Amino acid sequence: MSRRRTLGTRKKAALLVSAAAVAGGGAFVMASTSNAAQPQSPRTLSAADSAVCQGLATALGNNQRFIDGQRAAPDAQSAARIANREAVIEQIKVQQKASGCAVGESAQGSQPKQPAQPTQRTQPAQPTRNGQQAQNGQQVCNGSTVTLSGEGGAPAASSDRFPAGTTLRVTNLDNNKSTTVKVTSVSGSCVLLNDAAFEQVREPGKFLIRRALIEKVG
Repeated sequence: MSRRRTLGTRKKAALLVSAAAVAGGGAFVMASTSNAAQPQSPRTLSAADSAVCQGLATALGNNQRFIDGQRAAPDAQSAARIANREAVIEQIKVQQKASGCAVGESAQGSQPKQPAQPTQRTQPAQPTRNGQQAQNGQQVCNGSTVTLSGEGGAPAASSDRFPAGTTLRVTNLDNNKSTTVKVTSVSGSCVLLNDAAFEQVREPGKFLIRRALIEKVG
């Protein structure tokens, strides 16, 4: 009787140890699976990593530079202009977040001012978007890149050197698309296109025109 009891006790202990080992192994597998299932956060892109992020950073920087200029030399309309540009900056930040870019990254000074004397350029007449022939224009802001201001409304432009009412033609030399717009407001660079105008000349997924031909046509 004593021997049977001893064997029974040993078998029970062995079974308990085995069960514990199996349970522990199962817990380890579940933990490993749980850890493996954790999604990794996507890497935030900077202006150096992506043309999209660079374009948005340039747009944000241009608007910030415009605000700084208005605060340095205010006039009767500066408060309204600053409020408008601050709203534009917030919209650009939304676009940066949606594109996986560093939110708030600014590329100020990415569009340096060009010499005041424009160079003359003669070229054959180019068709506008409606198929009509446009007169030869005077090339300005040679070497400048073009991005968007983030403003809505009908196609228009803003500029730091051309007064309101000036007509500019912007051609994206990478896809040969052009848009002719009037300057309606002041900005921190030679020319910024609003959303509607930029859509007419942009390449898909890009927020910066690196090879731009800018002409004063009126």
